[in-house]
Amino acid sequence: MALYKVEICGVNTSKLPLLKNEEKEQLWDRIDNGDTAARETFIKGNLRLVLSIIQRFSNSNENVDDLFQIGCIGLMKAIDNFDRTLNVKFSTYAVPMIIGEIRRYLRDNNSIRVSRSLRDTAYKAIYAKENFVRKNQKEPTVTEIASEIGIAKEEVVYALDAIQSPVSLYEPVYSEGGDTLYVMDQISDKKSREDNWVQNLALSDAIKRLPEREKNIIELRFYKGRTQMEVADEIGISQAQVSRLEKNALKSMKNYLS
Repeated sequence: MALYKVEICGVNTSKLPLLKNEEKEQLWDRIDNGDTAARETFIKGNLRLVLSIIQRFSNSNENVDDLFQIGCIGLMKAIDNFDRTLNVKFSTYAVPMIIGEIRRYLRDNNSIRVSRSLRDTAYKAIYAKENFVRKNQKEPTVTEIASEIGIAKEEVVYALDAIQSPVSLYEPVYSEGGDTLYVMDQISDKKSREDNWVQNLALSDAIKRLPEREKNIIELRFYKGRTQMEVADEIGISQAQVSRLEKNALKSMKNYLS
């Protein structure tokens, strides 16, 4: 995919506008009143976001113009569905929607169709493998992965073989203001809901020592299995802030338990 192209879909990417915060707020006010010209200006002011996202699909061999168009569709959907009252940055809300739109396009246009359930199994296996390596400093066997996620090892092997491009959970999705969002920040951990792995006395005591907001984030993330985006929507801050507070809380808990 030729991401070095200056002109994509007739747009000169070297001259894409960048909106200031004041301009964004003014445009939102006009958009809320049905001003289509303001919506068009806001779309153009966020094309840099689309451009930065399609770069992570450089190995897809898809036409860059097609991906840019699909990314713009995701951007427009994000604009039309964004709720300003949630006090979340628009880019934080828009990034997963744009990525989701592109992934749907790639999946639907893939000559080798892989079912959603098969992909889910594969990514559960990848998640379990990442956790195992982090805890044990060694690669797990297929049997160990299968045991961790409660699926037959034959299904794990089949699922991993079926997906063409496994994505690391630590792959960066987007960076803004020094805060990086990763793939793992977009998913929930179902196993944490099933096993309640934080339900022991030491961890409970460590959680009680956290500031109220960090305690709330830990409980939502690991007791209730919410994604960082869901937590951000619920408590009214950005996903990047949730990510930062979560990391601080886990570090404090680790220090207390060590």
